[in-house]
This record gives sequence, C-alpha cells and structure tokens, in this order.
Amino acid sequence: MSKSVAEEVLELANPIAESRGLELVDVEYNKEGEDWILRVFIDKEGGISLEDCQEVSRDLEGQLDVVDPIEKSYLLEVSSPGLDRPLKDDEDFERFTGRLINISTYAPVDGAKEFTGTLLGLEEGEIRIEVEGEELLIPQNKVAKTKLAVEF
Repeated sequence: MSKSVAEEVLELANPIAESRGLELVDVEYNKEGEDWILRVFIDKEGGISLEDCQEVSRDLEGQLDVVDPIEKSYLLEVSSPGLDRPLKDDEDFERFTGRLINISTYAPVDGAKEFTGTLLGLEEGEIRIEVEGEELLIPQNKVAKTKLAVEF
C-alpha cells in the first residue's frame, strides 16, 4: 500500500523541524473548497515564531520540489498547532499530564463519546483522566481524537 501525502510530507518535514530544534506536531492534507491545503504544524517550548514558520516553509518547499509527492496544485501552510493542539504519541501524553484535555471516541465508553478531564497519564493502551473527581480509563483503540482543552 502506498503512503498518503501526509505520511510522505511527515517524513520530509520531520528532519527539517528537528534540525531547527522544533517539534513536528502534525501534517494534514485536505481539500477545502477549490483548493488543496497542506498544513504542517510545528511547536517548541515557549512557542514558535513567524521566523520559525518561514524557515520551515522555505526548507520544506525545497524538499517538496525535489521529491514532488503531490500531483495537484496546493497551498502550503506552516503554523503552530494552537492552544488546542492534538495529542498524538505517548510522549505527548507524558508531557501534558496534569493538563485539561478533550477526548472524542469512535464508540461509547461508559455510555459517552465525548470527555473533558484532567490527563492523569497513559498506561498499557489506556488514557487515564479525571472527570468531576472520578477516574476514567479510555482505551486508546477507541479514541478518534485527543487534544488539549482551551482553558480560560
């Protein structure tokens, strides 16, 4: 099976981000209206700057021109993942322990598919969160999306 555009771009963008001391958070490739949009999300401790985005964009454009993994015309956007950044890998769950998160599941867990609670950790394929003083275990294989909750 061939790789998706997002997977190919992830492989190209990761070394670029790492060489600049940045974390590659995610890559999305979606059709929006008439346009195809390639979004690359980067981050670092203390947040990213416009210069970080410009440098990664410039370097990635060069790699994309050489490898040419995208047949259609597209727009490249490089930005921060935002306040509600997705949690993708085990390191994210460790790093953001103690923070408020939102979880959406494919199938109901304890009768619900949406959860907001404090992340307690990740253990043996289950996300531990505290919701209204009660600890819940949510199997990772039932999770559609996990992201930081925006706190005001």
